[in-house]
Amino acid sequence: MKAQPIASHFIDGEYIEDTDGTVIESLYPATGEVIARLHAATPAIIEKAIAAAKRAQPEWAAISPTARGRILKRAAEIMRERNRELSELETLDTGKPIQETIIADPTSGADSFEFFGGVIAAGMNGSYIPLGGDFAYTKRVPLGVCVGIGAWNYPQQIACWKGAPALAAGNAMVFKPSENTPLGALKIAEILIEAGLPKGLFNVIQGDRNTGPLLVNHPDVAKVSLTGSVPTGRKVAAAAAGSLKHVTMELGGKSPLIVFDDADLDSAIGGAMLGNFYSTGQVCSNGTRVFVSRKVKDQFLSRLKERTEKITIGDPMDEATQLGPMVSFDQRQKVLSYIDKGKAEGATLITGGGIPNHVTGEGYYVQPTVFADVTDDMVIAREEIFGPVMCVLDFDDEAEVIARANATEFGLSAGVFTADLSRGHRVVDQLQAGTLWINTYNLCPVEIPFGGSKQSGFGRENSLAALEHYSELKTVYVGMGKVDAPY
Repeated sequence: MKAQPIASHFIDGEYIEDTDGTVIESLYPATGEVIARLHAATPAIIEKAIAAAKRAQPEWAAISPTARGRILKRAAEIMRERNRELSELETLDTGKPIQETIIADPTSGADSFEFFGGVIAAGMNGSYIPLGGDFAYTKRVPLGVCVGIGAWNYPQQIACWKGAPALAAGNAMVFKPSENTPLGALKIAEILIEAGLPKGLFNVIQGDRNTGPLLVNHPDVAKVSLTGSVPTGRKVAAAAAGSLKHVTMELGGKSPLIVFDDADLDSAIGGAMLGNFYSTGQVCSNGTRVFVSRKVKDQFLSRLKERTEKITIGDPMDEATQLGPMVSFDQRQKVLSYIDKGKAEGATLITGGGIPNHVTGEGYYVQPTVFADVTDDMVIAREEIFGPVMCVLDFDDEAEVIARANATEFGLSAGVFTADLSRGHRVVDQLQAGTLWINTYNLCPVEIPFGGSKQSGFGRENSLAALEHYSELKTVYVGMGKVDAPY
């Protein structure tokens, strides 16, 4: 099984190779097989990509928003036409089941291009301010060259979530995917050129942890948008602050999902499973601390165990498979180490807790795992695991669970399940998170802003709010009379 691209990088409308860069082996997580070999960007490649972006951006910004939007909408059409091909590539890249990628990955990327292609004319409007005889107006202007740094859990989606608003606002972008998932973004770059995007506006370069600082510290870069871990976010934000670059940080979480005793338990269990096991638990917004009212705890756990043990684990290319492998061997070992910590700390293992017995080969599989009787001070309740591990905690009353839910450095997401909508709204108003759900979980359509608070980052992806993070206001005061000077 091979997925070797034409070359490692896509710059100025064409594939570029530089074999002096460190070799990056792309592995299929279901088997451990090497499916592609690429090279990390050398300083020369980085300079080439940023120079292309800098050259192309002013002319692109001068094009009407409607004309820019037409190209983005054409890219969305192409992505939908090739959804199967892109989904299979995403499955090879990440190990996620094809039944997921075919509905959630390139599809959401296409939604992003379509949305921003359609709203750009309205989203970049300014305002008119009457000042008596004089007046002023504001306009939104692009930032220039933007850098996108992607994570490995949704590589195609993230490339589009960053690329679409950046391009719509009149910027150019240099995008670096994770070295674990280097393939999908190259196809996005190809499709944009096919859709009519001028060369140089969306460039993809491969890299590792040494590549990011070269991009972030480059003097021609105006903005950095990162999807990644909190430690990585701190480093990138600190580096960007040195030259006052614009920054969007979409980082990790340890999000609470609260189930009150009046909730529809089947829906709450479904939400908790989606918020812990979808994409093999490798979703930043996952509700990994599931607070369940003590009154319904036993029912919740009984039904949850039954449903979890029916999950189909296997070949990600089989459409019957519901849970695939972790993205890498190292990630699997990290998750298994957290499971061991949970056992050692005295949490009750309800189901899972190891490697599936029936899965053969070198795939990086972990059983969907549920711990009960988890307490707030346990490591598995405090640190982001980023795998299919659900922690169930008990609670007795509303004030108590709100305080405990907020007792974390993270603030990405939160969810509430209750039949009392007044309580639902009251509780989410007090939860310290950027993206919240009532009676559902992890739905992120492009029309709504997505992002976190506290240590989970700042700035927003998607919706009209994203355009504000890829542009800045310019204010113009217009004097209509003679200048009255006292000297």
